This record gives sequence, structure tokens and C-alpha cells, in this order.
Amino acid sequence: MVFSSIVFLLYFLPLFLLAYYLVDKRYKNIVILLFSIFFYSWGAPKFIFVILGTTFLDFHLVKWMSQTKSQLSRRLMLTLSVSVNLGLLFYFKYSNFFIDNVNVLLSVFGDKNIQWTKLVMPIGISFYTFETITYVVDVYRRVHKPLKNFWDYQLYIILFPKLIAGPIIRYHDLADQITDRSQNETIDNMLIGFYRFAIGLAKKVLIANQLGQQADTIFALNISGIDTYTAWIGILAYTFQIYFDFSGYSDMAIGLAKMIGFNFPENFNNPYISRSITEFWRRWHISLGAWMRNYLYIPLGGNRVAFKGRLYFNLWFVFLISGLWHGASWSFVFWGAYHGVFLVLERLFLLKAYDKIGKFASTAITFFVVVVGWVFFKVVKLADAFGYLRRMFAFDFRHGMSFSADFYTYLIIAVFFAFFTYFKKGQKIQDTIFFNDYTTLRHVSVSCLAVLLLILSISSITAFGFNPFIYFRF
Repeated sequence: MVFSSIVFLLYFLPLFLLAYYLVDKRYKNIVILLFSIFFYSWGAPKFIFVILGTTFLDFHLVKWMSQTKSQLSRRLMLTLSVSVNLGLLFYFKYSNFFIDNVNVLLSVFGDKNIQWTKLVMPIGISFYTFETITYVVDVYRRVHKPLKNFWDYQLYIILFPKLIAGPIIRYHDLADQITDRSQNETIDNMLIGFYRFAIGLAKKVLIANQLGQQADTIFALNISGIDTYTAWIGILAYTFQIYFDFSGYSDMAIGLAKMIGFNFPENFNNPYISRSITEFWRRWHISLGAWMRNYLYIPLGGNRVAFKGRLYFNLWFVFLISGLWHGASWSFVFWGAYHGVFLVLERLFLLKAYDKIGKFASTAITFFVVVVGWVFFKVVKLADAFGYLRRMFAFDFRHGMSFSADFYTYLIIAVFFAFFTYFKKGQKIQDTIFFNDYTTLRHVSVSCLAVLLLILSISSITAFGFNPFIYFRF
């Protein structure tokens, strides 16, 4: 079940909110937990037991770890918990990839292939695995005490607004809200959460879906026959699809959470206006970047290293792992390494060059680099990705596809809102809607806009029929 489905919008969400607001505050967490279990079970009933089982093990391991004074015992329990969670992630997400590559090597030497039953990956396993690790590591580092109640910990992991696609929330940022969020359960927060949800839904349904259908059509063509203009239209459509799809989903998650008293961190901050890849990763999937920095980059040594070569390796390696985290294919690995290379080059000299050429030129170059990178994110096979890239730069304009006026309209709308905060006036408008205090008049006007967007989105879902969610597979 995803937020942009009719089942969620017209059945699950109204029933959940009705139950949540009607029950006594002592039972609100129970309502969230039961609905969260049902939410996940709807799409992956077999795998709900994987989450329930690992959370049971982790809760007790961390509880014992926090109570023992022996540093050796604490490290052993930390290692065991992290190993179990990463082991499950590797088994479900990467074992197919690993076996396929081993078989390629065996075939080179004439050996028989390993027989293997292809595994189906549990929905959202990458996200809840990372959150499980934040729990055990934060308690190990004594950043925050462990939760006393197992069901509260279960709620932290399986909380449905963030379960499928984040944001990835560090344990100590959410722990106190699980046990007491009464100060956040205000009418203002409920209404602002609804506005944020409606805007996110519109971004996903009214923009991402429209562009995504055209992108899928183009990428399904025979790559060798695509002309340059069509290739660029395809990747530009995907570039804006993935942004409005994922940022829209994050907006919906943040809005849903706010409606029930949780404050989730921001996950996107207009990444396409960035003037460098370094800035892009401060604005794109912010929660993943924070996780990588705190639980991988800093333990590797971060910036505090003896020589710059190690610093550059740390940067590049973290993004190599980030690429692999996104998917089990060489295209994702290359995509991560590609971004890592530009981060290193920016540390070496590119950031100084960007300062000299000015804001507009540096933004245009960064956007170009990002768009080229999305080819490797979209195309699963690395060879096909390079083939598509060659068509983008073949300067062949002889057999172009024709596109409807509607498509160009949606593309223009996407460009407008993707770069909306490039100027101060756009940033001010966004802050007014998302972050500033609300007057009664502003509530009335924004609520009318939110209701209109909700109606249009539901109508589009019903009529359009094309409603994928890109990050659902991660």
C-alpha cells in the first residue's frame, strides 16, 4: 500500500485518523502500531514477520547492552545486532546480484553455475534496516537511553508514515516523541500536516506520474534507434519524475506525521537549484546523507585524517556504498561512484571554479551532471546505460518522436516548481506555506488550495491509471 493509492486515501487514512483522534491518549500508540502492521502487511504479508522478529531480537540485545558495564560485552552485542540486520539486508537485497556475478565468473572458467532460487525483496528493507542500526548505535554511543517498552520500539521501526521510504530518522530524534508528543498534537499541526500531505500528493500524482509515463515509454524503446532529442526528453522527464515522486512522498510522510504529533526532519530542499554536487547532496535525500555521514563517513575518519588522499577516498567510498544501497546492480554502483568522483573533484578545484563563473553557470553545470547521472539510476544494465548516454550525445535529430502539448505543459510546470526557490521570492513563498506561523486567513486560503489539490489528485489517480512509486523498490 502506498500513500497515493485509492485504498489508502479513501479507506485506510480516514479510518486511521478517526480511530486515532477518538481513542484516549493512552491507546494512541497502540492504534498507530496496529494500523502500521496492517499497512505493511497489505503489500507484503509474508515479510511482516521478518520485521517483527528482528525488532524483537534487537530490542532485547540493546536492552542487555545498555545494562552491562563490560565494554567487551557491549561491543559483542553491538556487532551481533548490526551483523544480523546487515545480514538480512544482504540476503534479501544482494544475494541475487552476488550469485549472478559469481555465475558469470564461473562460466568464464567453464564451471557449472550455482543453482539459486531468486528471492523477493521485502518492501522498504533498506530504510528500516538503517533505522534499526541507528537504534543500537545511538544506545551504544550513549546518545540516548533505550526504550523501556518493546511495543514503543516496534512503533519506532514500523511507524507507517516513514516505513516504506523514509525519511530515515535517527533514533534519538524520535525517541521522546514516541513516549510523549502531547505538546505537538495541536489543531494547527493537524491542519498544516494536512496541507503538506495534499501538496506532496499533488507533486507525486499531478506532476511525477504525468512525466513518468512518458519517461517509461521512451526508455522502453530500442536504445540504438532513439534520436538525440528523444533521449534528452526521456532523461529530463525522468529527472523531474524522480524528484517530484520522492520529494512528494516525503512531504506526505512529514504531513501525516505532523497530523498525529510527530515532527519528522526535512528530506528534500529544492536540490536542483544547487551550485555543486556537494550542495546537491545537502539538499537531496537529506536523511540518507545524514545517516551516511554519522554512521559511515565519520567512523571511517571523516575529515579528521592524516592526509587528504584518505579524505578523498572516504568521500568516494561513502557514495559508492550509497549507490549500492539504492539497488543491487552495477548501474547503481557506478551512479554512486560517479557522484563520489565529482565530490572529490569539487574538493580539489571545482568549487573554486564554480565561485568564479557565478551562480547561474554553476547551477546549470551541476544540473547537467545530475541529469547525466540519472541515466545510470534509471537503466538497470550498465551497458544499456552507456548505450543510452551515447544516444544523448550522438547529435542525431533525424527521427524524433512527437510529444503532446499536454506533456510539454507538465514539463514546464515541473521545471517551474523545481527551480521555484532559485529566487528569494520563491523561497519566501515556500517558507510561508511550510514553516512560518499561520494566521486564520492563511489557514482558510491554504486549506482551500489543499482540498482542491486533494480532489484533483484523487481524480487523476482514478482516471489516469499510471501510478508507480520509484523508491518503493528500495
